[in-house]
Amino acid sequence: MKKNNGSKLKIIPLGGLEQIGMNITVFEYEDSIIVVDCGLAFPEDDMLGIDLVIPDVTYLKENIDKVKGFVITHGHEDHIGALPYILKEVNVPVYATKLTIGLIENKLKEHNLLRTTKRKIIKHGQSINLGAFRIEFIKTNHSIADAAALAIYSPAGIIVHTGDFKVDYTPVFGDVIDLQRFAEIGKKGVLALMCDSTNAERPGFTMSERTVGKTIDGLFAEHQNSRIIIATFASNVDRVQQIINSAYKYGRKVVIEGRSMVNIISIAQDEKLHRRAACPDHYRKPGRVHGSTVPYGGTPAQKDLDPAGRHRDLQFPPNPGK
Repeated sequence: MKKNNGSKLKIIPLGGLEQIGMNITVFEYEDSIIVVDCGLAFPEDDMLGIDLVIPDVTYLKENIDKVKGFVITHGHEDHIGALPYILKEVNVPVYATKLTIGLIENKLKEHNLLRTTKRKIIKHGQSINLGAFRIEFIKTNHSIADAAALAIYSPAGIIVHTGDFKVDYTPVFGDVIDLQRFAEIGKKGVLALMCDSTNAERPGFTMSERTVGKTIDGLFAEHQNSRIIIATFASNVDRVQQIINSAYKYGRKVVIEGRSMVNIISIAQDEKLHRRAACPDHYRKPGRVHGSTVPYGGTPAQKDLDPAGRHRDLQFPPNPGK
């Protein structure tokens, strides 16, 4: 993509195309490079002995003087999971929204990178200048809170990178997707739209997350004398919040199980994205509601959560009330 002066805007995917996971895209104009997202992928069945798959960033290392920073759209593993590994080789600032930065900082802490990595929280509607680029964060909805689309302003034109998103007019927490801002940018003229939304090619629309909450509430009402075990994506803060709301409504105890879910809920509480806290994650007495992790792109982390007594922390005596 050329500007009148002959300079080119390069868009270079280092991962994420024709695959699930490992999202990372390079935008380059003259002596400026920004990197959108830095995710990992989970190994295929034939990748024996491999725990995680991370992108090849040789191009970034060869052009390290041009790299201005990582700009992150949201906090799913396939968008942030590779950061602690890549930052060891490409140490540049990271820009993201509040919850996303919180999740990233948790990873950096595990890898002893907090002190050496610059982070900056960006609010929806704010813009940052990185080299030849100006990047505007636009509010979107997704299965994780605090997701953002990016309007990337370059001398060659405007690129809109939607990140992963859905249109939810009645989100559980926060504002609706900022469709008006998308329209305003569209009127200015967009050089390229980079759009990613799961099952977008299928007809119809995705139901609001609140619809799931109504279903969950109905299950609680129907099974008031039974133990309830729920598996969900740890990152879906809104869904976990709705489970906790129903548990509170019906006088239930909540046990959070799964390292990712415990971490994300703790971060969400710190960032005030959770309005009511769950019970401690290790509650050894017979509970009534068990929330368990299902990792994105992998098998259920708590597949061993079974009544045979083999779970590390939980035991399941006969169901109360039965």
